Amino acid sequence: MTGKFISFEGPDGAGKTSVLHAILDRLTPMLGEQLVITREPGGRDNQVAEAIRDLVLSPAYPAMDPWTEAMLYAAARRQHVVETIRPALADDKVIISDRYLDSSIAYQGGGRELGAERVADLNQYATNGLQPQATIYLDLAPEVGLARIQATRQDEINRLDVEALAFHQRVSAAYHDLIAADPDRFWVIDASQPLEQVVADAWDAMQHILTLPTEA
Repeated sequence: MTGKFISFEGPDGAGKTSVLHAILDRLTPMLGEQLVITREPGGRDNQVAEAIRDLVLSPAYPAMDPWTEAMLYAAARRQHVVETIRPALADDKVIISDRYLDSSIAYQGGGRELGAERVADLNQYATNGLQPQATIYLDLAPEVGLARIQATRQDEINRLDVEALAFHQRVSAAYHDLIAADPDRFWVIDASQPLEQVVADAWDAMQHILTLPTEA
């Protein structure tokens, strides 16, 4: 594999979608067909993983067992890796994924209290150990993120958004544990800043990760 795999992570309400759109608007003209944009759960043109996404995020299933949820995420990720990510890496593509394995460790391992190590082991098996070379993490206090969701995303709220503040605090703590354990992989961006500055910081990180020419 000779390509580059980059993930974007962050708690709910951190503005990942807005920041990613701005970054991709700059990257797409530069990389063209070399760039692969994908997301989790689900994947680029990935019918199996997208079907699992619809199930696992639907607010229609509040009684879903936490381990069922974790295994569904791992199953979707397995299909995503096999069908999308590994073929793109083999073709020397640059893959940018909105969420990846760290999300399961944070949300199911931390938020659902299944245990970060146990969820990591499940996903290591599902992915054959495939990790991103770099992860851009948008850091935001959970209470701020939840307030943003309530103010701006009432029509897009999913099963995880409606969890109590304590759940999201555990998610944030699990993310910070991951960053502390692997600081060389993570680029941490302060997402409490104005959007323009968050985008600027994320773009600076992307330039370093991909060794792109810096702007004058």
